[in-house]
Amino acid sequence: MTEEPQVKENSQPAVETSNVETPGFGWTQYAEQINGRFAMVGLLGLLLLEFLTHQDFFSWLGVR
Repeated sequence: MTEEPQVKENSQPAVETSNVETPGFGWTQYAEQINGRFAMVGLLGLLLLEFLTHQDFFSWLGVR
């Protein structure tokens, strides 16, 4: 005879659910990571601009 395994009513799921960050408003971890990445890309863009044009940012804009 085969016995069916008994399942408890309050048992935990076998697969762990991951804590996925969702976008939100305010000072969240997700927002700060995105802002930091955009800041790094912007800084790299300014450095490339100065390297390629041999002018600083304000001279390139025509302010000086």
